[in-house]
Amino acid sequence: MQLSPTQVRRAAAHLRRADPVMAAIVHRVGPCGMRLHLGGTTYWYLSRAILRQQISGHAAAAIERRIRDRFRGALRPEHALRASDAELRALGLSRQKASYLRDLAAKASDGLPLGRLARMKDERVIETLTAVKGIGRWTVEMLLMFRLGRPDVLPDGDLGIQNAIHRAYGLRRRPTPERVKKIGAPWAPYRSVASWYLWRSLDAE
Repeated sequence: MQLSPTQVRRAAAHLRRADPVMAAIVHRVGPCGMRLHLGGTTYWYLSRAILRQQISGHAAAAIERRIRDRFRGALRPEHALRASDAELRALGLSRQKASYLRDLAAKASDGLPLGRLARMKDERVIETLTAVKGIGRWTVEMLLMFRLGRPDVLPDGDLGIQNAIHRAYGLRRRPTPERVKKIGAPWAPYRSVASWYLWRSLDAE
């Protein structure tokens, strides 16, 4: 299921009813501006997620520009498989990230069902994509939320989510993933929208 504008509004109304703390966040932040990232291929989306790991947005954008210039567009599996280590390093990729991109390319060429993700359940998508080196659960949760538009994803291990809950709920310490799940249970089936509001609540403060 993909979130529509009507569902986003319905989700905000549900969150206000379900949880008074979340109701205050929704009121303070305002209308939900959650948007999907639908441009390009899923393969390029995942490639970008890998190359953006642990570097600044500016550095990542520079690498992406070099990749587009070198391959005359977005990276495709055959590009990563045919490029030499020296070529990938010249684009700004570390040896580790180059190996991750090669693994993604090899699996995509060998039948990784990127075109069928939209028809899979959330946990099946996570299981499928975390088989790729360099792609963890958080990366797949972001794909579920912001590319596939899944309405009920709660990234319980996300530091921003934990910090927002810590502040909003007046907790003595930052919550564990297990406590995030417990606090977030009333937000279902719209935990993706709740997550968006929690991230934005940090900006609002």
